[in-house]
Amino acid sequence: MIQGVRVELNLDDVTVTHKEEAHRFEATVDGLRSLITYRRFPDRLILRHTEVPAPLEGKGLAAKLTRAALDFARANHLRVVPLCPYVSSYLRQHREYQDLLSEDDLQKVLTRGS
Repeated sequence: MIQGVRVELNLDDVTVTHKEEAHRFEATVDGLRSLITYRRFPDRLILRHTEVPAPLEGKGLAAKLTRAALDFARANHLRVVPLCPYVSSYLRQHREYQDLLSEDDLQKVLTRGS
């Protein structure tokens, strides 16, 4: 692939797949894989890393992956521990998911954005 090439996409056409055995959510567009990795415990989901290839950056894929992971946590009654800076930033901007955080983690997320 040529560096600097941008890929056009419609997020509605992108499917996020939960690869539970690999501990990640992923989406593939034009052969390029974007992902968010996690570690699961009985009571919590630690969101570790979000990765989007350069040609797909700025298209909303990281947000779509993050929503999938957060919705999974909610459906499974798991607390979220955001180690990934992108996830922390997303949570600062999306109050509807902040109830998934412990009070301590919520304060950390909110103060890092100041």
